[in-house]
Amino acid sequence: MEIIGPDKNVTEICNEFQSRAIHGFNKYGVTTERTDLDFEQWVQHLKEELMDAVVYIHRIQKERKIQNEG
Repeated sequence: MEIIGPDKNVTEICNEFQSRAIHGFNKYGVTTERTDLDFEQWVQHLKEELMDAVVYIHRIQKERKIQNEG
């Protein structure tokens, strides 16, 4: 189901969320509505996702620095 709205950027992000949710369900067989995780486990998942994000930011910064120096 594709979402269509007045703001193209918001529409694109909403569609990415939908696609990611389908992919995640197909891969793991669960959604974020699962009830088998407690608060601490959800926080741990969030922490790991944010740690990945920091690694991605660092890599992008390094690449940008190399491009600006070259």
